[in-house]
Amino acid sequence: MGGDPFTVDDLIARVRSYNPRTDETLLRAAFAYGGEMHEGQMRYSGEPYFTHPVAVAAILADQRLDDATIITALLHDTIEDTRASYVEVQRRFGDEIAELVDGVTKLTNLQLSSSETKQAENFRKLFIAMSKDLRVILVKLADRLHNMRTIKAMRPEKQVKKARETMDIFAPLAGRMGMQWMREELEDLAFRVINPEARASIMRRFITLQRESDDVIERITGDMRKELKKGDIEAEILGRAKKPYSIWRKMQEKEMGFSRLSDIYGFRIVTQTEADCYAVLGAIHQRWRAVPGRFKDYISQPKSNGYRSIHTTVSGRDGKRVEVQIRTRQMHDVAETGVAAHWSYRDGVRTENPFAVDPAKWINTLTEQFDVEEDHEDFLEAVKLEMYTDKVFCFTPKGDVIKLPRGATPLDFAYAIHTRIGNAVVGAKIDGMRVPLWTRIKNGQSVEVIIADGQTPQSTWLDIATTGKAKTAIRRALRELDRGRYIKLGRELARAAFEHVGKRASEKTLGTAARTLRLEGAEELLARMGRAELTAREVVQAVYPDLAPQGVDEVGRDRAVIGLSDGQHFERAPCCEPLPGERIIGITYRGKGVVVHTIDCPSIASYEDQPERWIDLRWHEGTHAAAYDVALDITIGNDAGVLGRICTLIGERKANISNLTFVDRKPDFYRLLVEVELRDVEHLHSLISALNADSDVAAVDRHRDLARVAGGGATQS
Repeated sequence: MGGDPFTVDDLIARVRSYNPRTDETLLRAAFAYGGEMHEGQMRYSGEPYFTHPVAVAAILADQRLDDATIITALLHDTIEDTRASYVEVQRRFGDEIAELVDGVTKLTNLQLSSSETKQAENFRKLFIAMSKDLRVILVKLADRLHNMRTIKAMRPEKQVKKARETMDIFAPLAGRMGMQWMREELEDLAFRVINPEARASIMRRFITLQRESDDVIERITGDMRKELKKGDIEAEILGRAKKPYSIWRKMQEKEMGFSRLSDIYGFRIVTQTEADCYAVLGAIHQRWRAVPGRFKDYISQPKSNGYRSIHTTVSGRDGKRVEVQIRTRQMHDVAETGVAAHWSYRDGVRTENPFAVDPAKWINTLTEQFDVEEDHEDFLEAVKLEMYTDKVFCFTPKGDVIKLPRGATPLDFAYAIHTRIGNAVVGAKIDGMRVPLWTRIKNGQSVEVIIADGQTPQSTWLDIATTGKAKTAIRRALRELDRGRYIKLGRELARAAFEHVGKRASEKTLGTAARTLRLEGAEELLARMGRAELTAREVVQAVYPDLAPQGVDEVGRDRAVIGLSDGQHFERAPCCEPLPGERIIGITYRGKGVVVHTIDCPSIASYEDQPERWIDLRWHEGTHAAAYDVALDITIGNDAGVLGRICTLIGERKANISNLTFVDRKPDFYRLLVEVELRDVEHLHSLISALNADSDVAAVDRHRDLARVAGGGATQS
């Protein structure tokens, strides 16, 4: 708000321009009270502090907001930073404004950029504050916008902290609320601080492009006016170049340089009626070629924040792509101010914009799914996913509309209907065709999921699902399944260990061992045994110190597999590398050799017409020697000491590294194949869980090399 100081008369004139019935007396009182409370306080820039609340009020006045919101902006820092109190503000300005000022104060006190756990809790508080009155967050967003506009006065390290917080939280929140202009400006102001070189580079190229192509916007706008005039359609055409950060993000997403980026110009056509919107669309598509896959009709399927518009991309002059948004004036108001349109004025009266979403309903849909979150990090991930994503609309077989984030899969669809449905999914159909679960759903498609009793979520589903709700439900189910499996394995290990010393692993015995080892109870003790975090010897020793075995008999490789004939030897198939504990099948080869595959190995499909070569096999129960190689595909951060720590972690899980190969080296990460010697499939799960828990491990998966022909070179019979 540079230049001369913004006076109370300036503010009143701005509010009066859209709300002639404004309470001028109350506005003047708030302006005077705020000025008095902040008397003597200065900003980092050296300006009087009160210039900041006035600037925030002016930003909100530009959004044509009601008196209560404007007055809250003027007073938003009084309770926190001055001698003013809630009671005093309530006495002078009433309950509504006191509540709003108090809400903004509480938001200001949230340290949103703190550690992950605290950040998740603060997000929870932020949504609670928003659910009471959404105008609280409108004031907070305007407050952040003015602070970002004047950020240069801050210390460099504080600038970076504020910019990151803005990019992570406030910009996406503004976008989620439908205030796209604010999101773009916040992102660009933060981008200027976080990566000034990249922004300067974009700006330089922009200037060069404009110099080379004259005024592209003016020429395309002129062409569009001619087409609309031909069709006798009355509309306003607004053209603009996209913001530097928007261009930078697109360059990163598409991995292409500025020169190859086409749709860097955007045009909005604002019409009188909804019918005109479709008439404009026809005129535009008749004149220019539409780009396939770049059409979206948010008029017939609005976004959850009330956004309505038709989006299309066409090939304009010189083959340049141009993005066009078509909407009515009322739709445009919602597109500009989002949920704030609920409180805004037009032509002197509080508007009942039919397209403005009810703020209470909107915030309830946003918060209700987070209420069930138990894990703080899961909650935070869910919040960020929900704030950043755009929507696709699909249909159930009965014709009900389901809203999902862009990029959602049939798994997300199933969990959106009910957690029980999601957990039982075995397949999916889109528009009647069977598709893999990882298929991305597109707007307007009909989705059907196939479920089966006894099906349980798979760990790979976490990579397929995109919504916070689905990921949370899958994690919870996997935790319960893993714990149950580990307890079962632990119980078997405990039974064998206690029998080895002539004792019985009763509940009382296990409870005593748990208390001695300071664990919550017998189930926790068994789960830790199953995860190999406790040895059988340690458990027995906790109850019978003098009888603890010096070692438990291991199942040797010579008797590891049951179902072989006398004299038959086996090899593990290199394609699937089966482990004890997995269901297996044998394929015979000449020379009496048997190659063991997992039951779900794709390679065995090639033997379907030779059933005589199949042998039903199973692993011997008991503790196997850690002698079975399995390859793990691990992606880790490229930082000092990370690889050493990962190797140590593998060793601590009683797994020996037999080989290590680097697959990919990038400046920020390494991808490597690590071959480890393991006992069984539970040992594998335990190791993967431990690796996944490390903050520097980006991804870890079991590597199956299906290119390697099973059989180890043996001649087929």
